[in-house]
Amino acid sequence: MVRDFHHFKGNELTRSEQIQRAVVELLLNTNSITWELKHSSGCCQIGRILAQKRKLDVEIAEIACILHDICVIVEGKYEEHARRGAETAKRMLEESGDFNGDEIQLITEAIAHHSEKQIRTGKPYIELVKDADVFDCSLYENAQGFYVLHKPKDVYDEYVKRIKIVRKELGLGQNEVFREGK
Repeated sequence: MVRDFHHFKGNELTRSEQIQRAVVELLLNTNSITWELKHSSGCCQIGRILAQKRKLDVEIAEIACILHDICVIVEGKYEEHARRGAETAKRMLEESGDFNGDEIQLITEAIAHHSEKQIRTGKPYIELVKDADVFDCSLYENAQGFYVLHKPKDVYDEYVKRIKIVRKELGLGQNEVFREGK
């Protein structure tokens, strides 16, 4: 008998498949995993748009953006996640065999420095990942409150500046910096 299911859907799953599906559903409903899935995807999409606007390589930008928090995804920790994430990304890119040294350097440099929002480097991919990161975060309700509580004032002020610059670049209003909660 051929079972009628596709990709862990339906009611004809084996016991093992049911448990596997349940575990995956639990993981997807865990706050930090849900956040990392949404944030990585959001940054990737924003990175693609900003790369087009800035006439940068879209593929390099999207890869740097999707990998910018790889350390948090792999290790579950934010401490030094940018630097450690660059190391993880470098290994992944080298192991794939699909990227040359210059591409790996651009991507990992952007990842390594994405948390330094208050430092302007003049390096387009580093700035793109920083901008995609803060802009994506600004789109979630109550992000402003989080940043006010957890970031020094000078860093918070730099986040606001970056968000306003991206909003202007995308033709959006400058007054609404953070999405307000209800």
